[in-house]
Amino acid sequence: MTTTPEASSPHPAAPRADRHPDPVPPPQGGVLWSLVGDIRSLLMLPAALTLQVAHPAVGAGVDTHSVFRTDPWGRGERSLRSLQLWVYGGPEAAREGRRLRVLHRTIQGTDTRGRRYHALRPGTYAWVHATGFPVQEHAFRYLFRPLTGAQQRALYAEWLQVGRILGIHDRDMPQTIEEFRPYYHRMLAEEIEATPVVRELIDPGARVPPPDRGPWALRLVLRALWPVLSPPLVAGRAFLTVGLMPPEVRAALGLDWTVAQERRLRRFCRIVRLTVPALPERLRYLPMARKARHKARQEAGCSHPAPTR
Repeated sequence: MTTTPEASSPHPAAPRADRHPDPVPPPQGGVLWSLVGDIRSLLMLPAALTLQVAHPAVGAGVDTHSVFRTDPWGRGERSLRSLQLWVYGGPEAAREGRRLRVLHRTIQGTDTRGRRYHALRPGTYAWVHATGFPVQEHAFRYLFRPLTGAQQRALYAEWLQVGRILGIHDRDMPQTIEEFRPYYHRMLAEEIEATPVVRELIDPGARVPPPDRGPWALRLVLRALWPVLSPPLVAGRAFLTVGLMPPEVRAALGLDWTVAQERRLRRFCRIVRLTVPALPERLRYLPMARKARHKARQEAGCSHPAPTR
């Protein structure tokens, strides 16, 4: 869930600086293997992105360098592909991590508090990645099921592994959940704020252009219907963005969340939990995940792995 300014950059991947072996993606059958490719993960991403840009430096970098306003659909597609590569990309995962570091090398400026920032400063770069864990942990109980203690630890260990793919050193990330909690709450208390980008992402009246991806006939239909479709879709995105944030994040950002909104969120997520697992694989999983699952079945000689609900 790393914030990327523009994933179609012509820059080549960064050259290897040492002879250490590349970090490998999280294991097949792990928590992330089941989570990241499931279409329900798409509902979590806006909350994670919003928590990332709540950091003054990250918010300033995205505000200045990202194309999320002018090319939201393209940026989303490229960022999602990058995320999928971290988990399902095999040898491509480490190459993608190096490419992202190249993209971030020139991103610097002054944050919302007047401090100089650089996107690859260890504390800032690590925070962008760290935000994925609390959002996934929280949203999982709504969209999938509550994680057991063992699954929480597995998820955190796998997220650390993804961090290594992105070039984050172990010394810059808490190495256990017990170490993560105080770090996370300190960041919420001392750094996080409702930056201008946060306010844009949770604005239910934000203006979003019609999709420019997919079959041309579908694009034409969506463009014609967009004045009608856009307001409820944007409002729904804003609702889920705030609703799937951990409560402590909402408190840190000063966002209201009522009992009625919580009931509405739970009703929606109950429908999602019942509906998505019943879908055929071609509809339930994103394309890269489907290919990875198919390859894993072939290698294991198994026709139907146990589904993750």
